Amino acid sequence: MNYYSTNNPHYRASLSEAVTQGLAPDGGLYMPERIPSIPMAFFKHIGQMSLQEIAFVVASTLFGNDIQSDNLKKIVTETLSFDIPLKEVEPGIYALELFHGPTLAFKDVGARFMARMLALFNNEGGDNESVVNVLVATSGDTGSAVANGFLDVPGVRVFVLYPQGKVSRIQEAQFTTLGRNITAIEVDGTFDDCQAMVKSAFIDPTLNSALTLTSANSINVARFLPQMFYYFHAYARLAEMGVPVDRLTVSVPSGNFGNICSALIAKRMGLNISHFIAANNRNDVFLQYLLTGKYVPRPSVQTVANAMDVGNPSNFARILDLYGGSYDDICRDISGFTYNDDQILHTVSELYNRTGYVLDPHGAVAYRALKDGIEPGAIGIFLETAHPAKFKSTVDSAIGTDLPIPSKLAMFMRGEKQTVKMSPQYPALRKFLLNECH
Repeated sequence: MNYYSTNNPHYRASLSEAVTQGLAPDGGLYMPERIPSIPMAFFKHIGQMSLQEIAFVVASTLFGNDIQSDNLKKIVTETLSFDIPLKEVEPGIYALELFHGPTLAFKDVGARFMARMLALFNNEGGDNESVVNVLVATSGDTGSAVANGFLDVPGVRVFVLYPQGKVSRIQEAQFTTLGRNITAIEVDGTFDDCQAMVKSAFIDPTLNSALTLTSANSINVARFLPQMFYYFHAYARLAEMGVPVDRLTVSVPSGNFGNICSALIAKRMGLNISHFIAANNRNDVFLQYLLTGKYVPRPSVQTVANAMDVGNPSNFARILDLYGGSYDDICRDISGFTYNDDQILHTVSELYNRTGYVLDPHGAVAYRALKDGIEPGAIGIFLETAHPAKFKSTVDSAIGTDLPIPSKLAMFMRGEKQTVKMSPQYPALRKFLLNECH
């Protein structure tokens, strides 16, 4: 299958080109030229299938024409080497816990899948001297997932740009203490500055003629598309439990909108999700679009749910493209809510005191939006995207306890921080990359 640019539907690239380039040459985001449907027979038996079996069917439907079956099965098996539990938090409300991977965040799946896909395409090129330089901007968990997913992958160097002082200490430790083929760049600015610098690099002809660049943000098709595995898996686990799935609402904590965009594509492939909720913190430009029909990006503001601190979400372009720009159709499938820090912390405290379940700040936004937005009689799923201990001080203050730090996180905290400090202007990044990669 070919992939086109959201800026030019006539431009076409192969899967390997789309993955290796990350962003289209015209600055657009790649989209599959068609969205294939999964046969209904698959859904009749989905409750008896494992996460890995489900993911392989979905991946084969999407990528089967471009990757040999045995290679794709290996990628899926290695990517999904951990469980993704679905837990009933209260009657009819389920938490899909996406934080059981190596860095305890939902982005582990997309990052690991992309790392293996990129390594496959790089090896197929037959040039042992070629080096792919992965640029990624992070507001929190993307950096740690990508850094660990690509650590020591042959022929790949990773540069993680993050806003100084605006990610949690544990998140920062997960990508600044690795070394080897991972370079952390500490930008004196916001996530939006980091993202703008990365995007500028991809459309810089001089830089791209000198280096092979790609992105591991959700702008890369190999990063955002595998996230749809979550939704098929959640549906399967409900079916396995005998829970009615004819009226299913899913609430997604939304920052750069790659996660919910993958869910919308899953729906187009045949997954029966009735409605989606885009749960926002104070960075709610998408909600304002739903309310007014006008998309007006604005500078991001810092919140306790920092991975969602995005003022100009890249994947909004994909949502527009998916719906042919139809505002009415978007509003039919997606609603939105926004919450400030006090409301987020109150939600963490209230659910813990009532049920004993510990939310992270991002899951809290999704849970509260689901409670506020679900219709009577519907079944609801909210995504818990990161382990609460990654935001230990915030969660501890909300629930009044000393949350234990999992051993996976404690290991990172013992490492030595190694970063390159940089101003929030693209020329600084350009100069650094040209010097560093030659």
